[in-house]
Formats: sequence, C-alpha cells, structure tokens
Amino acid sequence: MTELHESAGAGPGDAHFTVFTDREDAAAVARSLSRPGTRTLNHASGRPWLVGRWHDQEIVTARAGHTALAVIGCCPIDAAELERHAARLRDLAGLDALARSLPGSFHLVAALDGRIRVQGTASGLRLVFHARVGGTQVAATRADVLATALGAGPDEEQLAVRLLWPVPHPLAEAPMWRGITAVSPHDALIVAADGRTVRHSRWWTPPEPVRTLADGAPLVRAALTEAVDARTRRGGVVSCDLSGGLDSTSVCFLAARSPARVVASTWPGRDPADTDLYWAEQAARSLPDVEHVVWDADASPLVYDDLLGIDDLLDEPTIGVMDRSRVLHHLPALAGRGSRLHLTGIGGDHVAWCSEAYYHRLLRTRPLFAVRQLRGFRALWQWPLADTVRALADSRPYGKWLADSGGHLRDPAPAGVSTGLGWGMPPRLFDWVTPDAERAARRALREAAAHVVPLHPDRGLHADLEQILSCTRVLRQWDRMAARAGVPMASPFFDDRVIEACLAVRPSERVTPWRYKPLLTAAMSGIVPDACLRRTNKAAASMDAANGLREHRADLLALWEDSRLEQLGLVDGAALRRLAQRPGTPELRDAILYSTIAAEVWLRGLDRTTGRRTPTSS
Repeated sequence: MTELHESAGAGPGDAHFTVFTDREDAAAVARSLSRPGTRTLNHASGRPWLVGRWHDQEIVTARAGHTALAVIGCCPIDAAELERHAARLRDLAGLDALARSLPGSFHLVAALDGRIRVQGTASGLRLVFHARVGGTQVAATRADVLATALGAGPDEEQLAVRLLWPVPHPLAEAPMWRGITAVSPHDALIVAADGRTVRHSRWWTPPEPVRTLADGAPLVRAALTEAVDARTRRGGVVSCDLSGGLDSTSVCFLAARSPARVVASTWPGRDPADTDLYWAEQAARSLPDVEHVVWDADASPLVYDDLLGIDDLLDEPTIGVMDRSRVLHHLPALAGRGSRLHLTGIGGDHVAWCSEAYYHRLLRTRPLFAVRQLRGFRALWQWPLADTVRALADSRPYGKWLADSGGHLRDPAPAGVSTGLGWGMPPRLFDWVTPDAERAARRALREAAAHVVPLHPDRGLHADLEQILSCTRVLRQWDRMAARAGVPMASPFFDDRVIEACLAVRPSERVTPWRYKPLLTAAMSGIVPDACLRRTNKAAASMDAANGLREHRADLLALWEDSRLEQLGLVDGAALRRLAQRPGTPELRDAILYSTIAAEVWLRGLDRTTGRRTPTSS
C-alpha cells in the first residue's frame, strides 16, 4: 500500500481526510484537493484512496487480496490483526461486527472490489460527510473540505436554524452548506464501484437496557479501563483533568495505573463556594506518583474570552467558542511538563447518569416503583405537582412534539419538569432574531417533523442519545483546537464501547433521586478511594460565566458592531448591541446568547480562513 509524503503532515490528534473510489474521475478530484502538507494513501491501482492529514501514530492499514482497511484515530489494533480481518472480509456488511468490537475512537475505512465504506463513531465524535464533486462521490471527515471543493457558500436557512436554542434532532446533523450530506453517526457510508451510487447502512444500535447495576458495573469498569489504556499504553507523559468530580477523578486514577507518567491538572473555580479544589486534593493524596498542578483561578480566562480573535478552522458553529480560551489555557504549560495527550472526564455526566425521561415509560410499566422515584425527583428538582402530572400525561410522538415546538419558538422557557420528563428542551428563538430567520427556522422544523424518526422510541433513551451527540459536536471542535494548540485531548467516556456498557444498565438503577451516579460509583469501587466516591455534587461555574459577561462586554459589543448575521438579515444588531451594554440582564444567566454568538463567530472565522467576506442577504 503506497503512501506519498508530500510534507511533514499534521501533528497527533489532528487527523482529517477525504476518501475516493478507485476511478480516474475520482483520482482527478483527489489531486485537486491535495494541498501542501497533505498525505495520500493509494489504492492498489496507484489511484488515491485517502487524501488528508494524519500522523503515523494515528493510522493502521492492511491489505489482503482485493480488500484494504484503514483505522484512523485511537485504536489499539496492530497491522497484523487488521490484515487478518481484511483477509476474512467477503462483504462490506461484515465490518459491522469489527466496528462494534474495537475499543478507542476512530474512523474505519474499507475498500472492497471497487466499493468503499466510511464510518465514524456512534458517539458522533468522528463524523462522515459526502458530496458529489466533479461527477464523483467524495467522502470526508469535515464538511468544510467538501464545501471548498464545491466552491459553496454558507446556507442562510441553515444559519437561521442554528440560531435555535437548542437545535433539536435531526436538524443539528445538517451541514452548513447545500450539496453536502451528513451521515448519521449510527450509519456507515457505502459508495458503489461506479463512484456515484451511495447509501447509508445502519451499523450501530444502542443496547437494550436490561442489565442490573451489579452485572453492568464490572463491564463499565472494563470498558472505561480499556478506553484509558488505549491512550496511555505507549507510556510517556499524559495529563489529566482532576476537577474533583467523579468523572475526571475516575479517568485520573485509571491513567495512574498505566505505564504513562501522569500530570493531574486542577483549575479551581472563582466562586468561594466551589468545593472542587477540596475534592481534587482528597484524590491527589491517594496518587503519590502523580504530579498535581493547581492553577491560579484568577489567572484563568473567563467565559466569552477572546471571541474576536478565534481563527480555528471549524465546519459548523459551536457553542464551544464561549469556553475555548478556558479549555486551551493550560495546555501549553502541560506541554512544557512533557504531556503528549490530555485526558478529560467529559462525557461522564452523559453516560454514567441518564435522563429522568425514562420514568415516563416506567410509570406505565412499573407504576408503584416509578411513583416513589418521582416523588424523590420532585423534591430534588423542585418540580411542581401540576407540571409533573402534565408532563407525565403528555404522550405525543416525537414528530408531533417537534412540529408543535415550531409554533412556540418565542415562548418563555418551559418548566424544567416538562424538559426533564419529555423529549427534551423545546427549541426557542429570542427577541433579536428577525422574522425572516424565524420563518426559515419554522419551515425547517415543519419539514423535519413530517418524516422524523426519534433516536429511540423510548424518550429517555432518545434524550440520552441526543445529549451525547450534542456534546460530542462541541467536543469534536475542542479536540481540533487542542491539537492545534499542541496537546491533543481525549475523552474516554465517549468511546463507543463505554457508551454501550453504560446504556445497557437499567435506567431505573442508573438515575435515581437517592444516589449520585450510582453506576460510576459502583464501577470505580476499589480503584477510586471511597472518600472520593462519596461526592454527591459538582461545581456549576456560574460565577465565571457572570463575570465573563461583565468583563468582556466590550468584545460582545464589537461583535455586533459589524455583525455578519445582521448583514444577512438574520438578527437585529441594534437589539444585540443594547443587550451587550446590559450584561446584568437576568435572562443572560440562561445562556440565551450562546447560539447567536456561535453563529456570528463561525461566520467571522470563515471570512478569515477563506479570505472572502460572507455575502450579505439580497
């Protein structure tokens, strides 16, 4: 399998690529997409198969007969084992079992008898897109690469959709450019040998949640251990978040058992009531071989820092820009301590815990048990009785719920219990969004509702899967930012095998008002000290967000002074400028600006990276 090195290539953690069929028209498109710094992996014919950027440590390839396989990302498989799989492969559908068995987080690409198959992760952390370029279907791991090949500009209707807060399934999957199709994270893309015919093939479905906590906890422990081992087995120095919360503490203790030397990183919040540092120090006392670094809370960036200076290459708007400076701030210093990779606990909240919406079904299948639990949730979350009864009685299917949401985009935020026990938080638009943008968003919601299928018929599992996919879309961009900053990030909780192990446990035992993260507590018993497992809360960092609004209001004002969204007719810039001058406005505590800022920063980033101004609306 020939590999051409045009230059040094990307650093670790920065892999992205396009995939081509073994045809001359596809080869011509591949050559047009090759840039200084890109690498090429060829078909046996010598025509390009993969073109992009990756590091040698991030790719494993194998060939057997007419079959070629590539694993790009983090996966502890070696070339010999992959070659054995290639030799046994008779049909592309046979890759389903392989994809569901390997640990880590990676893209899996195959070529067989002229056809290609490309898939990412069920978590959504690694995505796949495709478009017809020069008469041939091209697959890519980033939508902006395809947009560049097509010479496409941003789709204004999709920008209007991204002003929704939140963006509901399935609208969040749509690329920001027309002519590009997203592949569901649970599907694989298959391109026929003719280079034109494509289909999406389901390769992943969530497990049935039938295991008891006692049966499931050892499997969660094994899956999370394997996920951490996949990152630490090469040794060297790795850094880990040690916030004091159960999630990062679990990852840190697992990493400390590996061949790697661990640097634990604690960033205390500014709020005097924040107890993160106390819990982090408790954990560090049981990690004598781990270097524990505590950063100065007052020296860390606040939310909304450096919004005007963001120049990352992003293929969609992300609310992650609000915390970009905070996420990246300590990475250079960790690199100075030798860290080659930074492990986070992000994802523990999404997989070790779960949605209370499962109790909508449990009330109908186990009513006495559900009523007892719901009483506890009412006390814990202060749910009013009438709102709770109303939410439990609401049996609208997802499509009807989505269609109804389109008629209430300007309504105040609903009661927390309707979100907690329903299909999720209904999308909203805010005062500064123009009527034109509202009409576009309503149209998109109406069209999606007509044929939408929920991520799962059970609204609890639907909510869990949607939260995982929503978080990984942010994390996917943070990972790219971190790799560019010099220390790639990894979040083992979002490995597919860890997600499966967690989702397989009965929701009645995963989420309860009486215990905090019982599944993770049971899984980590004997690894994390009991004293650390007794924590029953987490810091909210609300003071950092409030201070950020005040300290960076000049930047927010500047953001709206020359607003690309305003020029496109999607927002009322004057309303946003007035709001920027009143950072103490109570509504701002609810992050209602996030989706608008994300879209504005993304448009400005396109101007920087493409060298052309976003066109104004006609």
